[in-house]
Amino acid sequence: MSGHSHWANIQHKKGAADNKRGKVFSKLARYIMIAAKNGGGDPAMNLPLRYAIEKARSVSMPKDNIERAVKKGCGENGGVTFDEIAYEGFGPGGSAIFVDILTDNRSRTNGEVRKIFEKGGGNMGGPGCTAHMFDRKGLLQVPALAVDEDALMELALEAGADDVERLGDLFEIRCDPTAFQAVRDALAKANLSTTMAEMTRLPKDPMDVDAEMGRKIIRLLEALDDHDDVQSVYTNAKVTEEMMGS
Repeated sequence: MSGHSHWANIQHKKGAADNKRGKVFSKLARYIMIAAKNGGGDPAMNLPLRYAIEKARSVSMPKDNIERAVKKGCGENGGVTFDEIAYEGFGPGGSAIFVDILTDNRSRTNGEVRKIFEKGGGNMGGPGCTAHMFDRKGLLQVPALAVDEDALMELALEAGADDVERLGDLFEIRCDPTAFQAVRDALAKANLSTTMAEMTRLPKDPMDVDAEMGRKIIRLLEALDDHDDVQSVYTNAKVTEEMMGS
């Protein structure tokens, strides 16, 4: 299981950096609007909206921004017309890539994302070409100094988690989407804070890459992630932070 979440960790840290220039706020506002549009404005009755709001709070998104996004999603203040779509394709070295999109103009976004793929040495594929290579999972991380590993393992597995693994100074917990909230609630009840708690896509068979190929893949992933309409980017390549910045 080790290595599955390398890009998820990099993307999570990058999101914290993006917070400084407001890009992540814009993306999260769209996420909140879509969740509110699809399931209503009450997070107690709308689990996707609850997740979206909690994610926004985790990066210190202002309360007014969150409330405004909820109202827009519910049809107030002009409403919302964003569509949820997914693009799939391949990057350098045959790496699989899956991209979650929220857009108000499918044609524009399709052309722009296609160009990013091509410029980065990859190509967009058809629906389903890479989706089967990933599992939808809940991913949570707890500081290793905060809890004994055996105690965390017992707590998480009893709540429905699939696995607990130590990665450096963190424990990583993976679970089925249906168990995500139960695991999160169990951690909160035990007064264990999380440094990450989100839904993600983890590769079924992570692909090893060397440093040079890893840098090429990361450049493409970052270019995709920087697009305003892109919410999340996933890859099966086992990229690391050491491969960045070159």
